[in-house]
Amino acid sequence: MGLLAMTVRRQEQPVDLFAQAGAFLRAHRLSPHPANYALAHANVVDPDGPLATEILRLTQGGLRLSVEDVVRLGGVAQTGVAVTPPPPAERTEFADALVARTRLQVDGFRDTVHAMSVEAQDFGRDLAATLADHSPAAQIGGIVHLASVMIERARIAESRLASATREADELRAALDEARGSARRDPLTDLPNRRAFDEAYAALDQEEAALAICDIDRFKQVNDRFGHAVGDRVLKAIGASLAESCPQGFVARFGGEEFVMIFPTLAIARGTLEETRERAAQRRLRVRETDEVIGAVTFSAGLTGITRGEPLEAALVRADAALYAAKQAGRNCMREIPNVGG
Repeated sequence: MGLLAMTVRRQEQPVDLFAQAGAFLRAHRLSPHPANYALAHANVVDPDGPLATEILRLTQGGLRLSVEDVVRLGGVAQTGVAVTPPPPAERTEFADALVARTRLQVDGFRDTVHAMSVEAQDFGRDLAATLADHSPAAQIGGIVHLASVMIERARIAESRLASATREADELRAALDEARGSARRDPLTDLPNRRAFDEAYAALDQEEAALAICDIDRFKQVNDRFGHAVGDRVLKAIGASLAESCPQGFVARFGGEEFVMIFPTLAIARGTLEETRERAAQRRLRVRETDEVIGAVTFSAGLTGITRGEPLEAALVRADAALYAAKQAGRNCMREIPNVGG
């Protein structure tokens, strides 16, 4: 496309290209690297071009671009929304490094405070000794000297404290990142079981709703297409649940199960039914071979929960409702009421 034609097309765009490019980066969890922005911009500016057509093919069914896809298309495989957690061995090393760094930080603060305390005591002794001299001239000269020494020591101490504060801020950020990684599922980037347990314990309302969703016949997907494709399906279903449930808390429960907390049963029913129907209408494909996976559905079990109810009791009801949905033929939702609520 020539420069003139490109200019005319840009002028005809009825929406903000920058906003659309930013939405593309967020959707595929890409950093605002110039190469990634160029990729996003080209996709928006020329939606019928070969690049946009290829991106559409790769992302059919709600899938995100893989790392390999991004690099092949000219982008930079560098996440800007979520940090991919390192393997278990590296996570252990990372945790050990944080512990060692924390200890060094504490030791550094202790040494700084101790040095300031010693210097203050020395100043007090020196000042007392100077004032013991009955010569006014000597007293003034000694006090001036001590004051200049203390000013310099205070400057050095202030510099040490500023450096220690910066290190503490960096350490706090690293600890927050480590804490967040420990509460997220590395495959789907959703909260994990630990984060779900904490969210349930923090519920502070009289009534709410809990649901368990399970992908139907997921083992067949793994057996037929391989675990790499199965992982992509898990990510796609997890993303669909999270995007469709802004009022709910969505976590990966383990395997092909997801668990959700909603503010009310009415919101849960409507949201789950709409999300389930949308998932059933999608037709997924294998990116590399273009082989049709078809519709990947899920079943859901729903129950009401009350303030202070043990999590185990709520999970038993939701799981029983999920079993009833599976027995009813899958791709449906069943609800078991909380008779004790």
